[in-house]
Amino acid sequence: VQLQASGGGLVQAGGSLRLSCAASGRTFSSYAMGWFRQTPGKGREFVAVISNSGGSTYYADPVKGRFTISRDNAKNTVYLQMNSLKPEDTAVYYCAADPIMGVVIGNPKNWGQGTLVTVSS
Repeated sequence: VQLQASGGGLVQAGGSLRLSCAASGRTFSSYAMGWFRQTPGKGREFVAVISNSGGSTYYADPVKGRFTISRDNAKNTVYLQMNSLKPEDTAVYYCAADPIMGVVIGNPKNWGQGTLVTVSS
């Protein structure tokens, strides 16, 4: 599966952004999907994951209650709604896919290119 992330940009602290990740192929609904982020000098950090059906989600503690992951299998797209953004959310955000939800959290096989989110204070 090929992934294309979009929706990044510059936003003030407290604001909102919605990231999208469009997937190619006919088997999107077979994949659990996740979002990660990376800042300079740090490794990629898990943000959120959603099961292939959309029925299960899991979030990293720093974003819990502020970010929401969702998917539209008819559109082959996964979203990350980010609210109450903080300067520490500034990062390049990546989407990822794997048939197994647990693998998405740890070491997904498929990655999209990143989209930059900058939160100003």
